[in-house]
Amino acid sequence: QVQFVESGGGLVQPGGSLRLSCAASGSIFNNNAMGWYRRAPGKQYELVAGISVGGRENYADTVKGRSTISRDNAKNTVYLQMNSLKPEDTAVYYCSAGPNLATLNRYWGQGTQVTVSS
Repeated sequence: QVQFVESGGGLVQPGGSLRLSCAASGSIFNNNAMGWYRRAPGKQYELVAGISVGGRENYADTVKGRSTISRDNAKNTVYLQMNSLKPEDTAVYYCSAGPNLATLNRYWGQGTQVTVSS
């Protein structure tokens, strides 16, 4: 049973922007905080951003000020807008969900590749 459908990854030049989307099943979306993790080659998973059911947001220091997470409750979709992208943002980005902002790793999407390169 597919619980997440991610889209929006791709190749972008340094300084560019991307918006990642993740459509989730209603049973997960309506009852969980949503987030985005990433994993760069050879590195561990990093929690990039999270948003609670009530709309409270938090961000990793590495993306703070350059990224915005949002959720559309009517569409059961969470977004990650990333601006001023850097080569070090290159990673597979995973949509995730969990009961609160401190526990966003209960449910996972399949991942979408983001490559920042000239």
